[in-house]
Amino acid sequence: MKEIIEKAMSMTQTDDEKKTTDKSQFKLAPEFEKSGERVNINSNSNGPQQPITMASLKGKVVLVNFWTYSCINVLRTLPHLMDWDAKYADKGLVIVGVHTPEFEFEKDVDNVEKAIHRYGINYPILQDNNHKTWNAYANNYWPRMYLVDDIGHIRYDKVGEGDYNQTEKVIQSLLSERNTKPTVEPKESDIAYSHSNKSSLHKPNNISSFLSQSVDFSKIKTHELYFGHQSPSSSLGNSDGFHPGKNVTYTIPPKSSIKPNTIYLEGQWKNNPDNMEFQGDTGGRIILNYTAKSVNLVAGGKGNGTVYEDGAFLSNNSRGIDLGNDSKFTIDGPRLYNIVNHQSYSGSHLLVIDVKGTGFQAYTFTFG
Repeated sequence: MKEIIEKAMSMTQTDDEKKTTDKSQFKLAPEFEKSGERVNINSNSNGPQQPITMASLKGKVVLVNFWTYSCINVLRTLPHLMDWDAKYADKGLVIVGVHTPEFEFEKDVDNVEKAIHRYGINYPILQDNNHKTWNAYANNYWPRMYLVDDIGHIRYDKVGEGDYNQTEKVIQSLLSERNTKPTVEPKESDIAYSHSNKSSLHKPNNISSFLSQSVDFSKIKTHELYFGHQSPSSSLGNSDGFHPGKNVTYTIPPKSSIKPNTIYLEGQWKNNPDNMEFQGDTGGRIILNYTAKSVNLVAGGKGNGTVYEDGAFLSNNSRGIDLGNDSKFTIDGPRLYNIVNHQSYSGSHLLVIDVKGTGFQAYTFTFG
């Protein structure tokens, strides 16, 4: 993902300031671009749904959340977003997720809908395949949240994870500001976003607990690593290097030569722009010396991987939520797979993934 910078910019005022402040000084939230496709998950009402527009949401407090479903930084914000949706939707908050893809597979609406159901997202999602809404907001980050007041001004801008208490305070402040005004009967378009009309989706408990785990960024020494040759943060340690568009048979160097925070491959792999695709049936291997508590692999295609760490299978307390008792995970679609999940930060480890199945695609490693 693009570099995540922790930045919160609260633009709310005290009660005294509200009386004298001209809100026209705040930037109006750009309209959602019409080219975006609504991912229809709120289908309890009869007939076609109203399009999501900023104009139709006037009178509401709107949280615009830019996200992409395979990003761990984004996924860790979801429990907070869904909590706010449950607590404040009937008080005037509307969350709109703008799904702006990083990888090609995230442009497929079917894949996005599967992710919505996997993580239990109830608020409306707008697909932004051509980045038009992203560009309208001059955004450069996943995740990024904008809070828009009831007359359409951006009052808060949060880049990256964290500062959830501060964000919730701004939500409460904007709702309080809105709700001191005369009550207006809801328009028909408002009803489409009411909490009572939302589908009752539930994410499995293991996913919920994983995404809610605390993260100590100061102890994560290995940062996101990309497999594709076009990625600016690609880190391939094999001496053969990248050969765009070609199949390359890689050999892993001696253990003493393996550098930390660097990807090594074994077997025949096709060098794709945003991934490495295994070309054999067996004999594929990925090795990484990392320092973090948890490891995630964004993968797709088909096949499976068996995970070892420091020369052994992972214990029950260290297996990621996508690993079975045999320390194996099977590709069931392009998404993020949590493969290692230690209970605490415990230094560096040598990770080995034995890959089976022609077409196994590895996109990126992320960490927690």
